[in-house]
Amino acid sequence: MPNDDLADFEHTEFTHEGTTRSIFRKGSGPAVIVIAEIPGITPKVLDFARKVADMGCTAVLPHLFGEPGFDPNRSTLAALGSFARTMVPACVSKEFVTLATGRTSPVISWLRALARAEHARCGGPGVGAVGMCFTGGYALAMAADDVLLAPVLSQPSMPMALTARQKRSIDISPADLAVVKQRCAAGLTVLGLRFKSDRMVPAERFDFLREQLGDAFIAVELEDADANPDALLTPHSVLTEHLIDEPGQATRAALDQVLDLFRSRLLTA
Repeated sequence: MPNDDLADFEHTEFTHEGTTRSIFRKGSGPAVIVIAEIPGITPKVLDFARKVADMGCTAVLPHLFGEPGFDPNRSTLAALGSFARTMVPACVSKEFVTLATGRTSPVISWLRALARAEHARCGGPGVGAVGMCFTGGYALAMAADDVLLAPVLSQPSMPMALTARQKRSIDISPADLAVVKQRCAAGLTVLGLRFKSDRMVPAERFDFLREQLGDAFIAVELEDADANPDALLTPHSVLTEHLIDEPGQATRAALDQVLDLFRSRLLTA
């Protein structure tokens, strides 16, 4: 795909506790915070955001890392290079938790403030959020704030699954997880997506979420054969790089399930 110039997105900024970041926004209606995967807001992340806008919500994309609109998939070398250029700075940043278990990334407080500001701006009963890969668990941590009504964890890859303890965890503190568990008992649904072979999102992580959240955690687990064969890397990105956007495809069904969650929780009028 060519680079995306984001010409159809509004570009603004949001500041919380002295930190200002760019925001890209499209659509109208209740807000859905789309938190991009490594290497950033790629053309396929933007295509997902456009689908959110088309269904009647406001897609809100905070710029956390990378070059917005840059397409890394012109070659395997370009994809790996873009991943490395983004991943290394993110891993050493104090804002992001990559290895520690039982911790919520510091950037979550900024994202929660953004969600509340977008709720006030866009209206509706609350907001939705989807995190992807590096940010996959962020939607869960954001759900400790009751403004978030529809959290989606797409291939949540943190903490890095190097040990048994890291595999059976996700980047959220015990205090935040306790709040989310209470909200799940009261009716919150958490949707998780992964490919079964994905070592960055081990089965143990989803087992942990089932144990913690019970029936409120809805897991969508896909086979390698369900992934887009044209993608350069191994099956991982359910809603973007490995999506086959055609009726009858398993990844399209997963995408539809995500959009249906947003409809059912946010478009209730």
